[in-house]
Amino acid sequence: MAACTSTPTSESTGEYLDDTVISSTVRTAILGDQGLTAFKIDVETYKGVVQLSGFVDSAASRQRAGAVAADVTGVRQVRNDLVIK
Repeated sequence: MAACTSTPTSESTGEYLDDTVISSTVRTAILGDQGLTAFKIDVETYKGVVQLSGFVDSAASRQRAGAVAADVTGVRQVRNDLVIK
């Protein structure tokens, strides 16, 4: 019988805190961007991968939000799930 090893499926406390800081920093950066302040953009982070969700009015706004998020220190990847409305 082969030995089994488990793979971690949850974040450590340090990773959770890092993700919380990243989410907060991304939210602040989005709110600080004049072109994005009118939109309700939700930000979630898991192991450095940021997910953006919500609605924007144009492809340019969607792209801008993704770029702003990607520029935040600690962001490994951005999943841009923003919907153009």
